Amino acid sequence: MGLLERPGERSGVVQPGLPVLPPGTERHPVPGGGSRAVRLAPGDEVIVVDREGGQRGELLAFGRDGAADAGLIGARADIPADGLRAALLASRSGRAVADVLSRAGCDLADARAVALHGPESRVGDSVSFTAQSDALVVLAAPGGPMAPEAQDTPTDLILYVRRANARNTGLHLPPDPLADALIDHQINPGEAFVYEVPAGAYIQILDVQGRECSDFQAFSARSIDRGTAREVDPTATRSMTGSIYPMPGLHSKYWNTDLEPLVEIVQDTCGRHDTFGLACTARFYEDMGYPGHVNCTDNINAALDPYGIAARGGWPAINFFFNTQLDDTHAIATDEPWSRPGDFVLLRALTDLVCVSTACPDDIDPANGWQPTEIQLRTYRDTERFARSIGWRKIPEDDVQDTRETGFHEAFARHTRDFVEYQGYWLPNSFPNVGTLGEYWACRDKAAIMDLSPLRKYEVTGPDAEQLMQLCATRNVAKLAVGQVVYTAICAEHGGMIDDGTIFRLGAHNFRWIGGSDDSGLWLREMAETHGLNAHVRNSTDQLSNVAVQGRLSREILSEVFWTPPTQPTVAELGWFRFTIARIGGYDGTPVVISRTGYTGELGYEVFCHPRDAVTVFDALWEAGAAKGMQPLGLAALDILRIESGLAFAGHEFDDQTDPFEAGIGFTVPLKNDVQFIGRPALETRKASPQKRLVGLELDGNEVPAHGDCVRLGRVQVGVITSATRSPILDRTIALARVFVDHAAEGTALEVGQLDGHQKRLKARVVPFPHVDPTKSRAKGNYD
Repeated sequence: MGLLERPGERSGVVQPGLPVLPPGTERHPVPGGGSRAVRLAPGDEVIVVDREGGQRGELLAFGRDGAADAGLIGARADIPADGLRAALLASRSGRAVADVLSRAGCDLADARAVALHGPESRVGDSVSFTAQSDALVVLAAPGGPMAPEAQDTPTDLILYVRRANARNTGLHLPPDPLADALIDHQINPGEAFVYEVPAGAYIQILDVQGRECSDFQAFSARSIDRGTAREVDPTATRSMTGSIYPMPGLHSKYWNTDLEPLVEIVQDTCGRHDTFGLACTARFYEDMGYPGHVNCTDNINAALDPYGIAARGGWPAINFFFNTQLDDTHAIATDEPWSRPGDFVLLRALTDLVCVSTACPDDIDPANGWQPTEIQLRTYRDTERFARSIGWRKIPEDDVQDTRETGFHEAFARHTRDFVEYQGYWLPNSFPNVGTLGEYWACRDKAAIMDLSPLRKYEVTGPDAEQLMQLCATRNVAKLAVGQVVYTAICAEHGGMIDDGTIFRLGAHNFRWIGGSDDSGLWLREMAETHGLNAHVRNSTDQLSNVAVQGRLSREILSEVFWTPPTQPTVAELGWFRFTIARIGGYDGTPVVISRTGYTGELGYEVFCHPRDAVTVFDALWEAGAAKGMQPLGLAALDILRIESGLAFAGHEFDDQTDPFEAGIGFTVPLKNDVQFIGRPALETRKASPQKRLVGLELDGNEVPAHGDCVRLGRVQVGVITSATRSPILDRTIALARVFVDHAAEGTALEVGQLDGHQKRLKARVVPFPHVDPTKSRAKGNYD
């Protein structure tokens, strides 16, 4: 049966971001290792879907008397509920379920569960049951912490409930409040709502149905009392943050013209808002031929009138969820919002405020998806604590996830507050006490440690695992030995790159894929299903945190920290692109997997562990490394290192329109063998008739071009900058660029165009790359 939701579709327009469930159907995701409780009425159908395959489930049903009775759903309990009992202790969702069970008087002591799915279940396998009477059902997706050398990662189950008496009408109900709400008010389309918020309190503006805009304005209450109302000002905010609009993180505040911060954004699940145009006005509708149309500006004027704030013809506002952008001709364009049902922004008041929020009535263009709907406004006490977060979805249909902290976050947070969002996680950008250049030189001269936990890990197992990896990777996977790692590309049929990454071979039928994004893991799973292969592809990203220790002293540092059994190579024995299984200190120490890999061009290693052990691993490495001059390394310094070393970065050197040859990693496509993989025919054609090539550039001046700057020969564009930096070790500006092959010869004089591409030119010439250490002697451990 698979997942029940389908992309929304209307008049031939498919909208995956607005999934539609069958009438009367509810969806309750159950995280791997977690659980979920739902109440049933007679006739309700329960459907449990194994989302990634290979995940066992335990289902219990409790009657009104609190006794477990699988007969309530027409089933028979056949196993002890040990997995559920463990799940109740191991996760936040489990603790919430335990509270529900306790309040319902349910007895788990001798409860037995219905066993669902298991190691052989396929992606999308489902089982269903029908409630015979009132019941409380609990579903667990059992699984404990995965050891770094194991592949038993717990994954999600989806619990659907198809109600016998359908209660939903296709409209979404507001999600539960984030905490006890002080104000919980529905703003209907064409209305404005004014409210007061004390300093430190929180404001949640929630799009209930999706694709609806909400104007927001906030005034300093003190300024109103003085008779000189000061509100959030778009120009001041842009000037202070250096961005079109603030986002959670360091640059999160909205300012007034007195340069006083009024509010800061704490959470944002949408991430796409207006670029500070006016709230809709009477004049806008008049000019469109709709005189008298209700509008947000007039509504704001009416709401603020009791506060003595003068009316305006157009109110500047923060228009959350309104999708506007500047096109290439500098015209402001608008389209449907990106917001999905339940998306919200959470703000914190930095001073006492008077605020106004609207639900936009615009029904004459795509601004509200052509159908204005309600906005939910909630406020919370200043004693609540909410983590900073930017919403993350692997694919548009997915439930939103908060930006997470890696297992190593606590350890790196001792050294910096400069964290940026990266692929759904907070990662250090720089370490002010060291500085980006200090971090860089530590890696070049001694050693550096960095958090790379957001790399996506997928466990590929089963009798056809090798066949699947051979089908999807451009390398000859059959030649990969147990304990070996290979860097490869994964391509689509047309030859464009889906991702690059590394394959670890853990056994005859056991592989671990580590890539830059979930796209490649989802592609592997899709290809396994498409080709009917008996292979499981399960996400283990949250079971494996990893740091990289890079630099000429990295081997020495790791050798002091880790013990390996006689059946595994020591750190000193570990060859390039090999991995070993080790422990901190000795036989009973914390387990890790260590690979001799990296992203800096230096001798280096990556250390993988379970997130619960991450701080222990960091502390052991820091104790050994700090005495040798090891420093923490952030993303800013890493970017310099990888550009100098000619290492590809997704969205810069490659995307799904770029093949591995054009991305500068043609060595990952050995076409001399006869191994057939997805995209091979297209790559053979592309290699025989190349159009573009990745080259190195040296620039004469000190200015660093930006990604996307044009590369020109005279007035004609012949390429584009993919990455550029000022190289500290070379003391010159360097770049990677993709240019037409006719202009890719070493020594070719080119120019990088800025401004409009013609008014300003940076003189450059084609040089070999990598710019630093082209023979990779440093990565091989051969230092002068």
